[in-house]
Amino acid sequence: MTTPFWSFTPEKIFSECGTSAEGLSQSAAKQKLAEINRKKKIRKRWQRELLLFFNQFKNPLVLLLVAAVILSAFLGETSDVLIILFILLATGVLSFWQESNAGRAVEKLQSIIQLNSTVWRDGKETEIKSDEVVPGDLLLLKSGDIVPADCYLLETNELHANEASLTGESYPVRKTAEVSEAAAPLAKRKNCLWQGSNIVSGTAKAMVVYTGEQTIFGSIAKSASATTETVFEKGIRNFGYFLMQITVTLSIVILVLNLLFHRPLIDSVLFALALAVGMAPELLPAIMTIAMSAGAKRMSEKKVIVKKLSSIQNFGEVNLLCTDKTGTITEGIIQIAGARGTDGNENEYVKKLAFLNATFETGFPNPIDEAIKQMKLSAAGYEKLGEIPYDFMRKRLSVAVSDGKESLLITKGAVKNVLDVCTQVLQNGEPVELSTQTEILHRQFIDYSNEGYRVIGLCYKPIQKKIIAKEDERDMIFAGFILMEDPLKQGIAEAIAELNRLNVKVKIITGDNRYVAAHIGKKLNMNPDKIMTGAEAEDLTPPSLAVRAADTDIFAEVEPQQKEMLIRALQKSGSAVAYMGDGINDVSAINAADAGISINNAVDVAREAADFVLLEKNLSVIADGIREGRKTFANTLKYIFINTGATFGNMFSVAFASLLLPFLPMTPTQILLTNFLTDFPYLAVSSDNVDEEQLRKPGKWNLKQIRSFMLVFGLHSSLFDIATFLTLFNILKTPEGIFQTGWFLESILTELFILFVIRTAKPFVKSMPGRNLIVLSALSLVLTVAFIYSPFASFMELHALPLKVISAIIIIIILYVITADLLKWYFFRRMNVSE
Repeated sequence: MTTPFWSFTPEKIFSECGTSAEGLSQSAAKQKLAEINRKKKIRKRWQRELLLFFNQFKNPLVLLLVAAVILSAFLGETSDVLIILFILLATGVLSFWQESNAGRAVEKLQSIIQLNSTVWRDGKETEIKSDEVVPGDLLLLKSGDIVPADCYLLETNELHANEASLTGESYPVRKTAEVSEAAAPLAKRKNCLWQGSNIVSGTAKAMVVYTGEQTIFGSIAKSASATTETVFEKGIRNFGYFLMQITVTLSIVILVLNLLFHRPLIDSVLFALALAVGMAPELLPAIMTIAMSAGAKRMSEKKVIVKKLSSIQNFGEVNLLCTDKTGTITEGIIQIAGARGTDGNENEYVKKLAFLNATFETGFPNPIDEAIKQMKLSAAGYEKLGEIPYDFMRKRLSVAVSDGKESLLITKGAVKNVLDVCTQVLQNGEPVELSTQTEILHRQFIDYSNEGYRVIGLCYKPIQKKIIAKEDERDMIFAGFILMEDPLKQGIAEAIAELNRLNVKVKIITGDNRYVAAHIGKKLNMNPDKIMTGAEAEDLTPPSLAVRAADTDIFAEVEPQQKEMLIRALQKSGSAVAYMGDGINDVSAINAADAGISINNAVDVAREAADFVLLEKNLSVIADGIREGRKTFANTLKYIFINTGATFGNMFSVAFASLLLPFLPMTPTQILLTNFLTDFPYLAVSSDNVDEEQLRKPGKWNLKQIRSFMLVFGLHSSLFDIATFLTLFNILKTPEGIFQTGWFLESILTELFILFVIRTAKPFVKSMPGRNLIVLSALSLVLTVAFIYSPFASFMELHALPLKVISAIIIIIILYVITADLLKWYFFRRMNVSE
């Protein structure tokens, strides 16, 4: 982008954007949006799904197998070609169907929480999707909004924006409508707002100049579009590479040895490649996607919308929840309990000042003003002169009003911050020096707070000017206190108890003073002595803070920038932290947390930062979400355990048996058919039931445990494969076709039955599997038998088995299941003790 539009006059901006000070009409905006979408070349749904289908076959091992099959056809070995290609195609279609459904479900859920922007079209305020904003639109912005485009400011009122995503500057930047120099650097262009930044305080009208990839943020995002991996994703990727290395190495060794034993080249190549496909965790990406999307769907039924699918696994690891107080612990419905003068009595003048301030305030919508406006008073005869919006540094909000006779600047906010700008105090209707009353006012504030009231201060002063600024907040007269009640949310104690049963501890992080926080803590059976203020946290070294924070239940008087510091400290103490917030002051903490949570009616910037958005601000909803996160985590691990145990053991045994037998233990077709038939129940793992005992503990990615599991259960599976090998070849003296069919049946049965053993840490008969898992496993079993005894058996070189072979296989399977269940008990017991 080369045009220095920040140096243009408003009239030139209107001309360049083809608009006016009144913005666009709906019809003009619709035309512009259609043109933008045409230039973007957005893929249609069928194109995206076609690409997804082809992605099912991009595994190098699968491509090599296809190439080898086609080569064998050219060389005249056509017997297995169509069967192998059909099995590969069927496996790909099955995976595609599941992933496609999962993707559509997630898209539907995320549409619920899309961001909106307010524009001025056809002479009225109109709310539209943020991605439908077009150049020439007149944007109306307020605190908490995310800026959806690069904009030129036309009007501002105490506007401050956070541009850290572009400039790295962590402090909010003051913005004005004054034209900037053409050569001004990005941080000095005061009359511009940039896509990706957010409004911290104030209001503005801005003209949209650039959208999408034409914005500064868009061009950066396009050149640096890499996404950050979660810990679980990184672990899965590394483990996948580990398995693939073993698979490829083993397959190459088997190929070379078979050739040394003078086996046919094509048969050896097909066998080695089929073996590699059978051992490779080719369903792992699909299983993860399906498990997470199924989890997202279940979580949506619990009123939790997943914004970042990969974060579900992080949710399952959470063992500590940090939350604000208002609306989560309390009802969030503010009720005015009193308007007290400095003498401690109800005061009508204090009530009137508060009502005027709340009525004319427009820069920062909040529940406190809504509650004050419910008082039965009238602002008739008053007009608004100006406003100084609230921000988290001043912690004050000022409004200038006039009744035609007198003009007043009225300020309300945190008691300390209000007193900081006062030099006098109102007593018996007359201002007196504040210095003589400071201690008394401080004691009143503490007494009100100890009674559980939220307290704000109120001050005023007569003014002569009509345009006000922050500098006018000085030499004011302290008028009194507004007392507010926000009762505990019904059922909050039970919700915290449920989180505790899930081994999730709850900590409160609030900007309220320590006395109100202690009062709330007592009601929730939290230790009132375990309170730390933000100032106390600042004074500690990072190692000391990590220790102290872990032992603290309530953090009070916390500044916005201190919330992130506390989250980092708790993470260093060894906790997986979820943070829940809905305000501008919560954004840094939401980003820092392992699982960031916001609510659907939160400010835009908080919703955008969050991994999860709640449709209901309730801790019981979070408990449900954590359970679903752990369920998803557990079901993903089930596939990994099964794939590394029985599957890997079976393929390993087949590989080495091929070196000892005068024929291949299974044909390439049979290996791929085994892989296909056992994939059916694996796809149902994502919706499987999870034991209650497993849901009570945070899930943890443990590569050491998985490797140990692969070794122990792979060897166990191989031992029974060897038993099958000896029984069929040495004892029953079966011919080649019967041997291959017997091992084919044994391989499938071990993989199907071990699934029911490994899916639970309890004895498998004491844990009820999911209905889909039972149905698909039964279907796989029926298909296996059907293939053996069908008229098409000969195409897959399968043969009807004698009764003695079937009996021997059944005995082996029974012994395999019993010993696997005992070994599982010993393995997990030992692993839990070692941890």
